[in-house]
Amino acid sequence: MNREEYMKLLQHRLRRLPKEDYNRAIAYFIEYFEEAGPEREAQAIEDLGSPELAADQIIRDFAVENADGPAKNVKKGFSALWIGILAIFAAPVALPLALAFGAVILAMILVVAALIFSVFLIAVSLVLSALPCILVSLWLVFTSFADGLATLGYGLLILGVGILMTMLSILITRWCLHGMTRLFGLIVKGGKYYEK
Repeated sequence: MNREEYMKLLQHRLRRLPKEDYNRAIAYFIEYFEEAGPEREAQAIEDLGSPELAADQIIRDFAVENADGPAKNVKKGFSALWIGILAIFAAPVALPLALAFGAVILAMILVVAALIFSVFLIAVSLVLSALPCILVSLWLVFTSFADGLATLGYGLLILGVGILMTMLSILITRWCLHGMTRLFGLIVKGGKYYEK
């Protein structure tokens, strides 16, 4: 690769830069090649590296320089001013909205917790009501065999449903707690959740 090919590739890669930055970069490379001279052209190309890498480095340098520097025109300064003014006027609206959103989320969590707790209470009450039914069925077996067996079956059915509902409510509680933990983890970590 010679100087002309190198410069042509470099100009192609730097074409997206603003005109002022583009001209500064091209002038630097032209001056570099002129100082090296025709006899050290190959060494200069080797020192500079590939045109792609050199162009990428220049683009990064100009981006950092432009980001650190003050606004170059009045339009950018005014847009920053308008953003600041909008932020000041949005604060009285945004804060109550954020509080209302938090209250809605808290209400939803409380509703889910109340539903789970009520299912658990129903399950426990079924288990507790099945025990007297089973005890009464044992007495009824000796007085009226058919009524005693029916009552025993009814009591065992209620006991089974109560135990099943208790286990189900415990599983749902664990699932909800795990989901809320993951959700709060996502919120705290800024949307990045890593499963262990």
